[in-house]
Amino acid sequence: MSIPRHIKEYLDSTHVSYRHSIHSPAYTAQEIAHVQHVSGKQLAKTVMVLADKELVMAVLPASHRLDLDALKKHLGARKVRLAQEDEFEKAFPGCELGAMPPLGNLYHVAVWVDEALHANPSLVFNAGSHSDTIEMSYADFERLVRPRRGRFAALRH
Repeated sequence: MSIPRHIKEYLDSTHVSYRHSIHSPAYTAQEIAHVQHVSGKQLAKTVMVLADKELVMAVLPASHRLDLDALKKHLGARKVRLAQEDEFEKAFPGCELGAMPPLGNLYHVAVWVDEALHANPSLVFNAGSHSDTIEMSYADFERLVRPRRGRFAALRH
């Protein structure tokens, strides 16, 4: 597989420096961190939630779990829950289900990033498939995506 064309064209048009890697298929954030030889703190996983019926992309370290109550407070929403795959699969054309990059701005989806990722000089994340990742500086990610930031992830035990 390769990076979907719309993602590659977007990244190339922004003139940011990024590194594309291909690895054996991996389906969980921890598997991806393992095959890519990166820390779970550096790998950004994307979790889709519905906040008052609106899709929101929560981006957090693979080593953490999502705290829905904390995210709900940041969003100011009445109801927040994990989105079901059939509720978001059509929102990410060209991407394999569960391998969406945290580039919600490309898909008109609000992006929230956990503060724990801000401490990393760079991020690694899915590039639209279960075999492709992108690494870029956190500063470039923030400049491109303009995510909202908050604390809504807790370290896994």
